[in-house]
Amino acid sequence: MDTLPVVAAFDGSDDSLRALDWAVDAARRRAAPLRVVHVRQYATPTAPAGAKEARPPEPDDPVPARARTHLAEQGDGTAVEYLAPEGTPSAVLSELSGGAELLVLGSRGRGGFARLVLGSTGLAVARDAGCPVVVVPRPGRTVADVPLREPGPRVVVGLDVDGPDDAPLAFAVAEAARRGARLQVIAACPWPMQLWAGATGELLPTGVDQDVVEAETRALADGLLSAHRRRHPGVRIELSVAPGDAAGLLVANSVDADLLVVGRHRRRLLAPARMIGSVTHAVLLHAAGPVAVVPPSPPEE
Repeated sequence: MDTLPVVAAFDGSDDSLRALDWAVDAARRRAAPLRVVHVRQYATPTAPAGAKEARPPEPDDPVPARARTHLAEQGDGTAVEYLAPEGTPSAVLSELSGGAELLVLGSRGRGGFARLVLGSTGLAVARDAGCPVVVVPRPGRTVADVPLREPGPRVVVGLDVDGPDDAPLAFAVAEAARRGARLQVIAACPWPMQLWAGATGELLPTGVDQDVVEAETRALADGLLSAHRRRHPGVRIELSVAPGDAAGLLVANSVDADLLVVGRHRRRLLAPARMIGSVTHAVLLHAAGPVAVVPPSPPEE
């Protein structure tokens, strides 16, 4: 298979049906095959976590049958492969992501607690996958302080100018190009800026002007965007610099967006475990639309 597939995690739930629809559209836009994966969980917790065998499902398995029926009714024509490996869903999906261009799953599957807006499988896969992961939430999430926005297709991406990583930005620009959408880049700057006085334990103002902070943030962001503007002249890239909480700004701008793109933390020398990051975690819990979590760029030699 020359083109890597788009993998859709499917467990027969309504959440996974929404994710399947999103994955079909993503595969079509990429001219990529679709791989529908139904992970059959081990009956005993002591069984190995990874996939035992990624084989086709049994003909009488009702879960893949529901996916087949759903896709047949759409008549999309996308090439589809069905797999039914055994194992722990988060481990199996993370393992399969190494051979995928994109992995798509619902915010919560059949095994989740009703009160949770995002299941443990979604969090674990977003943290561990080797490819970008799109989590499709349930409709109807309410978001406060939604800003006025221009109608039309829109992809939103968060840009951290203090610790930039090009991978989420490159993914977002490419996705906007596929969709004929404008790209809204959100760069948050902390305000008010304060220093901690160790002697008294107080937070003291720095005396730095807010306009200066925003201007420096914009200059750094423009520099990071310049190469992408040259490579994708057909994509309208809009930069929004605002003071405040990055997660809150991203969630507020997720309403009616085609996709919200965020990055995952790099591994660090003193923190070698994979970490999803507090901003990405908050966005997954509260965003009003699909969220793509992009793995960090490989470390430079």
